[in-house]
Amino acid sequence: MAGRINDDDVKAVRDAVPIDAVVSEYLQLRNAGGGNLKGLCPFHDEKSPSFQVSPSKGLFHCFGCQEGGDTIAFVRKIDHLSFSEAVERLAATAGITLRYEEGGYNPSNQRGERIRLVEAHKAAAQFYIEQLDGPEAEIGRKFLAERGFDQAAAAHFGVGYSPAGWDHLTRFLRGKGFTDKELLTSGLAQESRRNPIDRFRGRLMWPIRDVSGEVVGFGARKLRDDDNGPKYLNTPETPIYKKSQVLYGIDLAKKEIAKSSRAVVVEGYTDVMACHLAGVTTAIATCGTAFGGDHIKILRRLLMDNGSARVIFTFDGDAAGQKAALRAFEDDQKFAAETYIAIAPDNMDPCDLRLAKGDEAVADLVQPRTPLFEFAIRQIVQRYDLETPAGRAAALDEAAPIVARIKNVASQHEVAVQLAGILGILDTQFVVKRVAQLARWARDRGGKGPAPAQHRRQQYESAAPRPAAGPGPALNLRSPAHRTERELLKLALQHPHLVSPAFDAYGTDEFTAPPYAAVRQCIQDAGGATDAPSDYLPAVMDCAPNDVVRALVTELAVEAIHARTVDEAYAGEQLVAVRRRAVDRRLLDIQGTLARLGQNGDPAQLAAVQNELWVLQQYGQALRNKGAAAL
Repeated sequence: MAGRINDDDVKAVRDAVPIDAVVSEYLQLRNAGGGNLKGLCPFHDEKSPSFQVSPSKGLFHCFGCQEGGDTIAFVRKIDHLSFSEAVERLAATAGITLRYEEGGYNPSNQRGERIRLVEAHKAAAQFYIEQLDGPEAEIGRKFLAERGFDQAAAAHFGVGYSPAGWDHLTRFLRGKGFTDKELLTSGLAQESRRNPIDRFRGRLMWPIRDVSGEVVGFGARKLRDDDNGPKYLNTPETPIYKKSQVLYGIDLAKKEIAKSSRAVVVEGYTDVMACHLAGVTTAIATCGTAFGGDHIKILRRLLMDNGSARVIFTFDGDAAGQKAALRAFEDDQKFAAETYIAIAPDNMDPCDLRLAKGDEAVADLVQPRTPLFEFAIRQIVQRYDLETPAGRAAALDEAAPIVARIKNVASQHEVAVQLAGILGILDTQFVVKRVAQLARWARDRGGKGPAPAQHRRQQYESAAPRPAAGPGPALNLRSPAHRTERELLKLALQHPHLVSPAFDAYGTDEFTAPPYAAVRQCIQDAGGATDAPSDYLPAVMDCAPNDVVRALVTELAVEAIHARTVDEAYAGEQLVAVRRRAVDRRLLDIQGTLARLGQNGDPAQLAAVQNELWVLQQYGQALRNKGAAAL
């Protein structure tokens, strides 16, 4: 085994490779103030950027998942490398030759697995490129030419050719020092009766690169009729290639995607080439699999989920393309970006469209056309006879749950209105209410059986009783309600005298986000905010049931309050806002109870509910008119 890397060399690697340059290969970074940069964390899903990079310190930290460290730690975490592998990779980037404490220089066959597999792919890519110039590859060059791609285009995308023999690449890579085990693990070779043979033979080859630009796999296109394999053959799943986690063209498109906040998703390698050559340099494609959640994670980190971000899908207009679009819509709500679908005339893909009508037609195609939700809804309702009441009702039953999945309430309402127009239902409010009802039911069902991804939320929920009104929505800091709850808790922790004694009368059910309800419980258990003693904060932290809640208390205790002047007036505004929302939620509950009781309910119970409704309405009116004086 190779020895330990020299400490001075490790330090040289840390100093030589700026952490912001490394992180920027994986996500978009923006100014966070104070010399820091911020972006969407690559290690967990989030809507607003909590991942920060300090170029001056050479460190990163995520305030959401608590991952942090230096450049080496980042590379280790994101590419699943050992410490030595991460140092070796960064050293190669910086051109630093490493020394090893035991055994001198590190022989190539002792280097980390990932680095060896990437190097094998890099050598294979160059081998395939060189083969494209040979006589045997004439059929491949003809294929490219017929699709409008010249030699320069092939070179730009690294397109190559795999010879038709059994083991041309295998023998070439063996000569470079790669073992049979490495070639089989990489997916470049496959087992045969005697020795490994080339996986790709007699095919046009596209190198598939990860977001950092390293070749991790290949896509191979059949050229000859006597090739009995599939039309496209991709690298199998390997330690460095997961088809659900790679996007073809992402290495070329990432900077423009980040710059323009736009991404174009096409269906194949030639479509990506056609788009880029036509000036649409944000085009990418999946590699032999449907566009899914892991692909969305890659794009979200580049798009930064700002309000103007757009993702345009260019699926074919045939049945398969429509099915792909509906699958994409299933994941649509994982984007903060607006999603659209563009279908070319005569159902041509971007490659065919460029051949038939030129670059301008391709550029025009990907201008946002039909919102993806509208396309998905129309695909559903067209199966029904909208000329009949029964047909419209059946179409509504299938389409309304689709609209109910839209998380933004304003957008959901707008789409529901459009659905009523598409269906020809004159009572627009009936459709809007139906969608809102389905959305509430979906939230309620979702609160009963948390998925593994909700483990962190469960830790909060176990620490504080849930509101009587039900499980409530998941934590979303862009929600005005949750922002106000957070602000009130910051005041209660940092300036308890400004919110007491009113704050101590607030129940945990007035905080709809489970994490905030847990913190409210901690303050209550520590004796409340009124006449807070000098050891108030430590006491609150001691009452935290676990490290997760304790970390949130710390976070809220140091986070800046969003007001130029922090005084009683501002504190009163937050107190009133939280209380008013609690009152409004209770009013909705009571109105629902009245509707269920109806006119034939128990008179005493009906009178009690009506009295509570009247009292709450009066209290809500007082809060609106008098503000904090009504508390």
